[in-house]
Amino acid sequence: MSIGSPSQKRDPGLLRRELDAARGRWRVLGLYERFEQVIVLLLTGAIAVIVVAAIWNLMLEVAISLVLKGQLDVTEHAAFQRVFGMVFTVIIALEFKRSLLVAVERREGIVQARTVVLLALLAILRKLIIMDLAETEALKIIGLAATLLALGAVYWALREQDRRFERG
Repeated sequence: MSIGSPSQKRDPGLLRRELDAARGRWRVLGLYERFEQVIVLLLTGAIAVIVVAAIWNLMLEVAISLVLKGQLDVTEHAAFQRVFGMVFTVIIALEFKRSLLVAVERREGIVQARTVVLLALLAILRKLIIMDLAETEALKIIGLAATLLALGAVYWALREQDRRFERG
Protein backbone atom coordinates (compact mmCIF):
# COMPACT_ATOMS: atom_id res chain seq x y z
CA MET A 1 0.00 0.00 0.00
CA SER A 2 1.43 3.38 -0.87
CA ILE A 3 1.90 6.11 1.68
CA GLY A 4 -0.93 8.59 1.63
CA SER A 5 -3.44 6.27 0.03
CA PRO A 6 -7.10 6.87 0.99
CA SER A 7 -7.39 3.58 2.88
CA GLN A 8 -4.30 4.40 4.95
CA LYS A 9 -5.79 7.72 6.01
CA ARG A 10 -8.88 5.90 7.28
CA ASP A 11 -6.87 3.41 9.32
CA PRO A 12 -4.78 5.27 11.93
CA GLY A 13 -3.35 1.98 13.28
CA LEU A 14 -1.84 1.00 9.94
CA LEU A 15 1.42 2.88 10.51
CA ARG A 16 1.83 1.23 13.91
CA ARG A 17 1.26 -2.22 12.41
CA GLU A 18 3.75 -1.51 9.62
CA LEU A 19 6.38 -0.39 12.14
CA ASP A 20 5.78 -3.52 14.22
CA ALA A 21 6.12 -5.67 11.08
CA ALA A 22 9.37 -3.86 10.16
CA ARG A 23 10.76 -4.51 13.66
CA GLY A 24 9.84 -8.18 13.30
CA ARG A 25 11.62 -8.43 9.95
CA TRP A 26 14.67 -6.61 11.39
CA ARG A 27 15.01 -9.17 14.21
CA VAL A 28 15.40 -12.08 11.79
CA LEU A 29 18.03 -10.38 9.60
CA GLY A 30 21.67 -11.33 9.83
CA LEU A 31 24.46 -8.81 10.41
CA TYR A 32 25.19 -8.25 6.72
CA GLU A 33 21.49 -8.01 5.84
CA ARG A 34 21.06 -5.33 8.54
CA PHE A 35 24.09 -3.47 7.15
CA GLU A 36 22.57 -3.70 3.67
CA GLN A 37 19.24 -2.34 4.92
CA VAL A 38 20.90 0.61 6.69
CA ILE A 39 22.85 1.51 3.53
CA VAL A 40 19.70 1.30 1.40
CA LEU A 41 17.83 3.55 3.84
CA LEU A 42 20.69 6.09 3.78
CA LEU A 43 20.72 6.04 -0.03
CA THR A 44 16.95 6.47 -0.07
CA GLY A 45 17.26 9.54 2.14
CA ALA A 46 20.03 10.99 -0.04
CA ILE A 47 17.99 10.44 -3.20
CA ALA A 48 14.94 12.04 -1.57
CA VAL A 49 17.05 15.15 -0.92
CA ILE A 50 18.25 15.09 -4.55
CA VAL A 51 14.66 14.81 -5.81
CA VAL A 52 13.57 17.78 -3.68
CA ALA A 53 16.53 19.83 -4.94
CA ALA A 54 15.83 18.85 -8.56
CA ILE A 55 12.14 19.79 -8.23
CA TRP A 56 13.13 23.09 -6.61
CA ASN A 57 15.53 23.86 -9.49
CA LEU A 58 12.88 22.86 -12.04
CA MET A 59 10.29 25.14 -10.43
CA LEU A 60 12.79 28.00 -10.27
CA GLU A 61 13.76 27.49 -13.91
CA VAL A 62 10.16 27.50 -15.06
CA ALA A 63 9.09 30.35 -12.75
CA ILE A 64 12.04 32.59 -13.55
CA SER A 65 11.98 31.88 -17.29
CA LEU A 66 8.19 31.99 -17.62
CA VAL A 67 7.02 34.56 -15.12
CA LEU A 68 9.90 36.93 -14.59
CA LYS A 69 11.61 36.89 -17.96
CA GLY A 70 8.73 35.77 -20.16
CA GLN A 71 11.22 33.65 -22.09
CA LEU A 72 9.95 30.12 -21.63
CA ASP A 73 8.63 29.09 -25.00
CA VAL A 74 8.41 25.30 -25.09
CA THR A 75 8.11 25.46 -28.85
CA GLU A 76 11.68 26.76 -28.79
CA HIS A 77 13.87 23.67 -29.00
CA ALA A 78 16.49 24.79 -26.44
CA ALA A 79 13.83 25.65 -23.81
CA PHE A 80 12.07 22.32 -24.41
CA GLN A 81 15.36 20.47 -24.03
CA ARG A 82 16.25 22.30 -20.83
CA VAL A 83 12.88 21.85 -19.10
CA PHE A 84 12.24 18.26 -20.12
CA GLY A 85 15.82 17.28 -19.35
CA MET A 86 15.18 18.51 -15.81
CA VAL A 87 11.86 16.62 -15.69
CA PHE A 88 13.54 13.39 -16.78
CA THR A 89 16.22 13.88 -14.12
CA VAL A 90 13.46 13.93 -11.48
CA ILE A 91 11.76 10.88 -13.01
CA ILE A 92 15.02 8.92 -13.05
CA ALA A 93 15.75 9.82 -9.42
CA LEU A 94 12.20 8.86 -8.36
CA GLU A 95 12.42 5.51 -10.11
CA PHE A 96 15.78 4.83 -8.48
CA LYS A 97 14.37 5.79 -5.07
CA ARG A 98 11.37 3.51 -5.60
CA SER A 99 13.64 0.59 -6.45
CA LEU A 100 15.53 1.15 -3.21
CA LEU A 101 12.29 1.22 -1.21
CA VAL A 102 11.31 -2.11 -2.76
CA ALA A 103 14.67 -3.47 -1.62
CA VAL A 104 14.06 -2.19 1.92
CA GLU A 105 10.77 -4.05 2.04
CA ARG A 106 12.76 -7.12 0.93
CA ARG A 107 10.24 -8.05 -1.70
CA GLU A 108 13.14 -8.56 -4.10
CA GLY A 109 16.92 -8.43 -4.00
CA ILE A 110 18.91 -5.22 -3.77
CA VAL A 111 19.88 -5.25 -7.46
CA GLN A 112 16.93 -5.70 -9.76
CA ALA A 113 17.94 -6.17 -13.38
CA ARG A 114 14.63 -4.88 -14.75
CA THR A 115 14.94 -1.64 -12.75
CA VAL A 116 18.55 -1.13 -13.83
CA VAL A 117 17.54 -1.55 -17.48
CA LEU A 118 14.60 0.83 -17.03
CA LEU A 119 16.85 3.46 -15.46
CA ALA A 120 19.31 3.08 -18.34
CA LEU A 121 16.47 3.51 -20.84
CA LEU A 122 15.29 6.67 -19.08
CA ALA A 123 18.83 8.07 -18.95
CA ILE A 124 19.36 7.51 -22.66
CA LEU A 125 15.97 9.01 -23.47
CA ARG A 126 16.92 12.04 -21.39
CA LYS A 127 20.19 12.29 -23.30
CA LEU A 128 18.35 12.17 -26.62
CA ILE A 129 15.92 14.86 -25.50
CA ILE A 130 18.60 17.31 -24.34
CA MET A 131 20.97 16.55 -27.21
CA ASP A 132 21.34 19.17 -29.93
CA LEU A 133 20.87 16.94 -32.96
CA ALA A 134 22.31 19.54 -35.34
CA GLU A 135 25.59 19.56 -33.40
CA THR A 136 25.82 15.81 -32.70
CA GLU A 137 27.65 13.34 -34.88
CA ALA A 138 25.41 10.88 -36.70
CA LEU A 139 27.41 7.93 -35.38
CA LYS A 140 26.70 8.98 -31.79
CA ILE A 141 22.96 9.21 -32.50
CA ILE A 142 23.01 5.80 -34.19
CA GLY A 143 24.89 4.36 -31.21
CA LEU A 144 22.34 5.75 -28.75
CA ALA A 145 19.47 4.45 -30.89
CA ALA A 146 21.05 0.98 -31.05
CA THR A 147 21.56 1.04 -27.29
CA LEU A 148 17.91 2.00 -26.79
CA LEU A 149 16.76 -0.87 -29.00
CA ALA A 150 19.01 -3.36 -27.19
CA LEU A 151 17.91 -2.19 -23.75
CA GLY A 152 14.28 -2.26 -24.89
CA ALA A 153 14.70 -5.87 -25.99
CA VAL A 154 16.34 -6.78 -22.68
CA TYR A 155 13.56 -5.04 -20.73
CA TRP A 156 10.91 -6.90 -22.74
CA ALA A 157 12.69 -10.24 -22.16
CA LEU A 158 12.95 -9.60 -18.42
CA ARG A 159 9.29 -8.62 -18.25
CA GLU A 160 8.26 -11.74 -20.15
CA GLN A 161 10.38 -13.86 -17.81
CA ASP A 162 8.62 -12.28 -14.81
CA ARG A 163 5.21 -12.96 -16.38
CA ARG A 164 6.06 -16.60 -17.00
CA PHE A 165 7.33 -16.95 -13.43
CA GLU A 166 4.12 -15.41 -12.04
CA ARG A 167 1.95 -17.82 -14.06
CA GLY A 168 3.90 -20.69 -12.52
